[in-house]
Amino acid sequence: MRALKAVVFVVLLAIGCGRAAAQGGGAAGAIAEFPDFRRIVQEAKERVFPAVVYIRVVSENTESGKRELMESSGSGVIVSDEGHVLTNWHVVEKAQRVRCLLSDGRHAEADVLGTDKDTDLAVIKLKMGEGFGAIPTAELGDSEILREGDFVMSMGAPWGLDRSVAIGIVSSTKRYLDGVSEYSLWIQTDAAINPGNSGGPLVNTAGEIVGINTRGSAGSADGLGFSVPTSTVRVVMPQLMEAGRVTWSWTGLQLQALSDFNRDMYFPYEDGVIVAETDPESPAREAGFLARDRIVKIGGESVTAARVNDLPRIRKMLGLLTKGEAAEVEVVRGGERVVLSLVPREKGEVEGRELALKRWDFTVKSINQFENPDLYFYRKEGVFVFGVKWPGNAATAGLARGDILLKIDGEDVGSIEDVRGLHEKLVADVEAKHRVVLSVMRRGLLRQVVLDYRRDHEKE
Repeated sequence: MRALKAVVFVVLLAIGCGRAAAQGGGAAGAIAEFPDFRRIVQEAKERVFPAVVYIRVVSENTESGKRELMESSGSGVIVSDEGHVLTNWHVVEKAQRVRCLLSDGRHAEADVLGTDKDTDLAVIKLKMGEGFGAIPTAELGDSEILREGDFVMSMGAPWGLDRSVAIGIVSSTKRYLDGVSEYSLWIQTDAAINPGNSGGPLVNTAGEIVGINTRGSAGSADGLGFSVPTSTVRVVMPQLMEAGRVTWSWTGLQLQALSDFNRDMYFPYEDGVIVAETDPESPAREAGFLARDRIVKIGGESVTAARVNDLPRIRKMLGLLTKGEAAEVEVVRGGERVVLSLVPREKGEVEGRELALKRWDFTVKSINQFENPDLYFYRKEGVFVFGVKWPGNAATAGLARGDILLKIDGEDVGSIEDVRGLHEKLVADVEAKHRVVLSVMRRGLLRQVVLDYRRDHEKE
């Protein structure tokens, strides 16, 4: 594919040179009319590349059934003189320590200022002591003016190889990825985005950041890379810098486009967006929305999702509604227009808290309606088994990942704090007591699990 692009470019350049020579009298005329592409790329690169940082992260992981510290790497780009660095949420997720290597060899620790899982964006800040000196920065550009076929550069630290740059074109400016396009479409590019590139900038030929690299095709030559557009970054970044998170509003509306080719579903309308369903106990259900309602206006603004690509824009519009304030939503129901009053609530956390239980050899996590909707169906509040250590006491007892904890030693548990308190009390004197009954729910069925924790697998 890259060879083909090179051939096409050379052919086009030759054609251009021929025309210029005929009109301007030789090579000088060609150069005047067709600027050197390499110079354009180099100048654009130099505006951003010095601001790219290599990030090393020590993070906490409990998925194996015990607390582990793991080291990983990623990329970022400095966007302010104060040391604010844009990167991905998944690069600094559960970070215990963050270190950054700058282009000139200087290095600094960094604090995580804010993260947003929904858009996979994060802002960290360099700890620049006295005498650290000036730092290079890069500017945000306008992703809305990108067009398919535009040349772009992917910058970052692929596979932990410090900084590098790859060039390609914009394959799509509005790529919808099912399940990961809640509030934003993606910029698709064939510029290489490998593991380690995450958090690095996607740069246009004007030397501006137009996206934050997030996803790629690891271990393949598919030429599929995806970046969060700066149109989304501009909405999210200020909130991360000021509040540490994005306070999205939640309505509980599940939306469907008028036309979905992949699912072979079509509605015979020219405007609006279909309500597929409403979440239980949600603001949408309280407001009286029904499945198959067609929303045509939100807060007086007309909305249409002709295709799935249009859904993130409408979801973002709903997510930015003021929490606790009624918004008028006009729907068409049975041929008649109805105005409903929708009062959104704050979305809150989108993932649960975790806790490792030593000696019991498993970890738990709080149930979250956005992260664990299948478990939330059975229990609105509570904790579930997140990881089971092998070999370990929980594995021997038959405890399984996804089990919902209902009782420990006959006492109800509904939070991480409940589990922490009971665990600390019960393991305080193993000689006096080393067996406990756990009441769990597994796929809707109740079970009693006898956990014997007399063995200390950590010491064996």
